[in-house]
Amino acid sequence: MNERIVVDPITRIEGHLRIEAQMDGQTIQQAYSSGTMVRGIEIILRGRDPRDAWAYAQRICGVCTLVHGIASVRAVEDALNYSIPPNAQLIRNLMIAAQYVHDHVMHFYHLHALDWVDVVSALKANPKATAELAQSLSHYPRSSPGYFADQQTKLKKFVESGQLGIFAKAYWGHPAYKLPPEANLMAVSHYLDALEWQRNVVKLHTIFGGKNPHPNFLVGGVPCPIDLNSDSAINAKRLAQVQDVIAHMREFVDQVYVPDTLAIAGFYKDWFSRGEGVGNFLTVGDFPEKGMDDPASWLIPSGAILNRDLSTIHEVDMNAENEIQEYVAHSWYDYKDGKDKGLHPYDGETELNYTGPQPPYDHLDVDQSYSWLKSPRWKGKVMEVGPLARVLMLYAKGHEPTKELTHYALKKLDAPIEALFSTLGRTAARTLETKIIADMMQTWYDNLVANIKAGDSKTFNETLWEPSSWPSTAKGVGFMEAPRGGLAHWIVIKNSKIDNYQAVVPSTWNAGPRDNQGQAGPYEAALQDNHQMHDAKQPLEILRTIHSFDPCIACAVHVTDPDGEELVQVKIR
Repeated sequence: MNERIVVDPITRIEGHLRIEAQMDGQTIQQAYSSGTMVRGIEIILRGRDPRDAWAYAQRICGVCTLVHGIASVRAVEDALNYSIPPNAQLIRNLMIAAQYVHDHVMHFYHLHALDWVDVVSALKANPKATAELAQSLSHYPRSSPGYFADQQTKLKKFVESGQLGIFAKAYWGHPAYKLPPEANLMAVSHYLDALEWQRNVVKLHTIFGGKNPHPNFLVGGVPCPIDLNSDSAINAKRLAQVQDVIAHMREFVDQVYVPDTLAIAGFYKDWFSRGEGVGNFLTVGDFPEKGMDDPASWLIPSGAILNRDLSTIHEVDMNAENEIQEYVAHSWYDYKDGKDKGLHPYDGETELNYTGPQPPYDHLDVDQSYSWLKSPRWKGKVMEVGPLARVLMLYAKGHEPTKELTHYALKKLDAPIEALFSTLGRTAARTLETKIIADMMQTWYDNLVANIKAGDSKTFNETLWEPSSWPSTAKGVGFMEAPRGGLAHWIVIKNSKIDNYQAVVPSTWNAGPRDNQGQAGPYEAALQDNHQMHDAKQPLEILRTIHSFDPCIACAVHVTDPDGEELVQVKIR
């Protein structure tokens, strides 16, 4: 089989992604990642008030709304040297952390678990044996034989009606599924539980940000005043609600998400040896205790790991012109000085030039441009961002909770540290960091309450709010660790208006195409690492590795016409 496998669109992701895999027999020889949609934010932002940028930037994506708002306000605050009060820092940490826990749990159960869990097989399970399995893993209350029998009955009605609904359009019965029926029933039941669980989790964003998605933000702090005696501010009742949400999050992570990940991973240990990718990892850093200008207080440090070497952490400078650059050699964009040149985001350009085939088409011309995504590089090197990069960075930096949890998980799975450099390692790392961050939420909440009890209720810094006090020219970068990886927005301000704005997002780093040196991006490289396909018409193996990155392609692509005129149509067959 020396054919080209095309998966378009990749489902169970945000946005539109096409993967083409050139086969050598049953093995993927070369892989190509193509973002097939465009967005319109960077150009839309030009000429606007920088203080309003966050509201537009949040619309980059319908899933990652909060993180783009945070990156945007931080960019303006950096450009104007604008500090924020400690309470605002803690509230932002809580909001970002809530996004992590919500996003990772939902990704595991509703976007990725079905790559490992055979839903139809759950019909063969013995509910009593399923309960015994679940009770051996944790003390989760919903683990009785009656509960699993009820869930199995629900699933049976779906199947018998021929309307699988949320479980439709999958490869049930594929020989790559290895879980016994009882494990499948347990996982499907927890899938349904997670749908219910997430409704409570989003309340934290509505308490501090007024709504979800697209919570409100504010350059200089947060838009929620603290007044324990006011019904319209953050008061004792709302703080108690936040505490309840945090406890609710941690309970599900500890009793369901972590045990399920370890249990499922135990049946797929062969996936610890495929899907590695580039072996280079980048973090930009986040969760400041004292401020973004105090890196020593960040929970997640910034840095780069090269060639799997955890003994050496390389410093990362977000402002250095020769460090982070975006390339468009294989992207449907042009640069004024040519497509082989790399540009730092302060000098970034967004000039569309679609040269691909007109849809419908069989294959991309991968020797030319083949994606709406750019190709970010750090010092010319391809870098993976995301949960695996963060866990490796925390581990390498000696963060004790990360080391303890990582060793616990690897011992349970009888796997070496090198197992993390893989498809399954990427998935496991997402689970590990969810517990780390969920646990930290209690610390940030306790610190916020302590500040309030000590008489500090300030959540906003009024200094520099009026443009008349701004310099005529300023530039800054706002960065943060989004659930899917390092995210940064660069802004150039001239005469109190946005002159240039560029966002380099996690899925640009990971899903971008080859660069001017022909280096494959992380998605592409991961698929080229030890992937044997059982059936080209059921590309489950491709889905497993791509989903391990949790793609968000709406975030990763760029824009065009400032007048809003349609310039291109993308059709998916």
